[in-house]
Amino acid sequence: MAHKKRQIDAAFFAFPGEQLAVLRRLDSPRKVQDFLDYVLAYNDSKPDTCYSPLETLKRGRAHCIEGAMLAAAAFLFHGRPPLLLDLRANPRDDDHVIAPFTENGRWGAVAMSHFCGLRYREPVYASCAELARSYFEFYYNSGGEKTLREFSAPLDAALLKPDWLYSDKNVFFVSRRLDAQKHYRIVGWRQERSLRPADALLREAEILGGSRAPLIRRRPKPYSGRRKAR
Repeated sequence: MAHKKRQIDAAFFAFPGEQLAVLRRLDSPRKVQDFLDYVLAYNDSKPDTCYSPLETLKRGRAHCIEGAMLAAAAFLFHGRPPLLLDLRANPRDDDHVIAPFTENGRWGAVAMSHFCGLRYREPVYASCAELARSYFEFYYNSGGEKTLREFSAPLDAALLKPDWLYSDKNVFFVSRRLDAQKHYRIVGWRQERSLRPADALLREAEILGGSRAPLIRRRPKPYSGRRKAR
């Protein structure tokens, strides 16, 4: 454990002063969410990327897993568990990654998304499962189909090799590790057929109420296990 702490301390030591100053300011989940919402641009780059928190800060943009990893890095820097959680969609939509946290025994989350309903959650949920299910009604594709199907057990990023914090190369090993986490079903196979489409007014509000136009993309083939892009 002491060896792991030394590795993490060394990883943060690799952050230049400007980026380290940002982490120092992000000392609460609310501040982290504000930074994701109002400072970072959305990363729509091609080919797919999975930048470390340091690289994300340098580039000034992030998609969902990059935003979640930045949140986890800020949590770790300020003494919170750096958790990541995968929300898995059906093959007609993208997966999503959030950074859960707890306060007073209740669960909340920080998240980066084009969809305002897939971002922050106040710490009011009794369990991680309840938190994950709170995203269900806001998780839909361009056809209005509600697509969220599973959520993972939280992954403690502090257990990963510390490269995820500062590498100047893609850290796809984080998304692969998330995909390998145990996942829990939200919707039964029979229940899928009876789901009501997402409300049209909600979909319109997501566009008008978001700080950016939402990205809605269908996957033409099964998810590759690399990028979480919602």
